[in-house]
Amino acid sequence: MPFVRHDAVRPRDAAIALGVLILTLYAGPAPGETLTTVQKSGTEVMLLGVHMRDSRVGCAVGEGGVILRTADGGKQWKAVSSGTRALLTAVFFADAQHGWVVGANGTILHSMDGGLKWAPQHSGIGSALYGVFFWSPLVGWVVGGNGTILHTEDGGLHWTDQASGTNAILYAIHFVDQDHGAASGALGTVLLTRDGGRTWVAQETQSAATFFDVFFTDPQNGWVVGNAGAMLQTITGGERWLDRTFPCMGSCVKPTDLIRVRFTDAKAGWVVGERGAIYRTADAGFSWVEQENGTKVSLYGLSFADATRGWATGDRGVILQINAK
Repeated sequence: MPFVRHDAVRPRDAAIALGVLILTLYAGPAPGETLTTVQKSGTEVMLLGVHMRDSRVGCAVGEGGVILRTADGGKQWKAVSSGTRALLTAVFFADAQHGWVVGANGTILHSMDGGLKWAPQHSGIGSALYGVFFWSPLVGWVVGGNGTILHTEDGGLHWTDQASGTNAILYAIHFVDQDHGAASGALGTVLLTRDGGRTWVAQETQSAATFFDVFFTDPQNGWVVGNAGAMLQTITGGERWLDRTFPCMGSCVKPTDLIRVRFTDAKAGWVVGERGAIYRTADAGFSWVEQENGTKVSLYGLSFADATRGWATGDRGVILQINAK
């Protein structure tokens, strides 16, 4: 069904819509048991990004140029030198050796040894960068302020601008194959490409939300999440977007900002966000169940090594390990 503007809904329809949203949160088959464990990061700084390339090795990044690395699934996190004091916002590994970190002031860092050492790459811009994705050790994209989309085909030795057609801040980028990708950002911005970024097409979301993350499980099925509980779903490759926005219930003062969304297969997905929120779906997002966890601080980073093991990072140096059954 097409996206419906909330300001055009009559009171009776609004009540029905609220009932549908409540069912969206709590109906459907319940996912399995989730156990979260707080890991010792050794820092109190905000950790904005995390990427685990497998169940043992990964990196987390954040304020003050902090890069933490683990080689034992998070039992120990050790700081490694980044060579910068810039705010680092995201990290991504294309394989066991090649990783990239992005951040403020056009910062791009590259590792060729699994995150032990990092060296700067020249982005050619001064805008903050917020999202990074690599399809292979050579082919990748980063996004950021002023509608920036940068593309490389040589592992970051050279970065070229791809015309996004927007000046909105772009916070996230994700590809399901080398051709089909999506970027999301401020002012309800969702961009799609079907040709590896040579052309980006703005989607009609009819939303003014800031979308902090985007994730597609295949070229047809995708999600964006954002501020004030904003969540949209497409099952038509972006032609239509369904409003799955989380309601504000009980003692809620304002809906929770949703920061990251990840799916481990076509049906199993996770969302993290403000105030330690973790939601889980087992039915391709038709219902979501809030998960108990060991923290109430906001969570900004999310990465799954496989279907049962994930990590989330957030304020005050928090790193949560997520074990799902």
